[in-house]
Amino acid sequence: MQVETPTILKKIVARKYEEIEECKNTLSLPEIKTMALAANVNNPVRGFAASLKSKTNLGTAAVIAEIKKASPSKGILREVFHPDEIAKSYEAGGAACLSVLTDKDFFQGHEQFLKAARNACNLPVIRKDFIVDEYQVYEARAMGADCILLIAACLSGDKLQELDDLARDLNMDVLVEVHNRAELELALEYTKTELLGINNRNLHTFDLSLETTLELLPWVPKDRLLVTESGIHTKDDVNLMQQNNINAFLVGEAFMKAEKPGERLSELFF
Repeated sequence: MQVETPTILKKIVARKYEEIEECKNTLSLPEIKTMALAANVNNPVRGFAASLKSKTNLGTAAVIAEIKKASPSKGILREVFHPDEIAKSYEAGGAACLSVLTDKDFFQGHEQFLKAARNACNLPVIRKDFIVDEYQVYEARAMGADCILLIAACLSGDKLQELDDLARDLNMDVLVEVHNRAELELALEYTKTELLGINNRNLHTFDLSLETTLELLPWVPKDRLLVTESGIHTKDDVNLMQQNNINAFLVGEAFMKAEKPGERLSELFF
């Protein structure tokens, strides 16, 4: 099925290719490959999917708690921003995993945020970025990521397969994000990952609806772990998902705007 890439993603992806070329001027592809392989020895992966499943298998919420300073649609989410302190707070609040934004231009993220967060706790971490090239996959492992995000809306089937295979060759897990039926079918056909994220935000319009997850739920195979992303703000939102046997969540904004992110996590889910 044809997948239409949203305008905002086209703009971000175009910038990503420029960014990759800039990074190669500092670290070549062979150099970043060497660093990634070294990380597998010196900084081995923490099981991202395994941590989620350890929670969902018990019927409790598996929360991927996001560390995000800003977004294109909402601007600055958190003025006082210390990724290490936020990570510790999330771990204390019961998070299963962390998600850390590393995109600089659109989300004011940085790879140092991922390193600081991961070093501050024992939780597995996903690199949340717009990954379109093998360079970024090696880069993710080199910086310590345990998992990467692949967004179906901005990748062809062949590229999804290539990046998914490479990530798993480097021992990382992969979360493939979809928003509609066409993207879901693309993800199922071209990737082997067990983690499927359904983004409730329409990247064409930025509208938000939890119905997106519920509408796609019947088409998700039972051997995939479904993660609902975006739009979880209240106990009612959590209950709606759990009543439909959805127990894995990626939440950022609701926590980032709270004075104590980990306490807000605990209040919302436990």
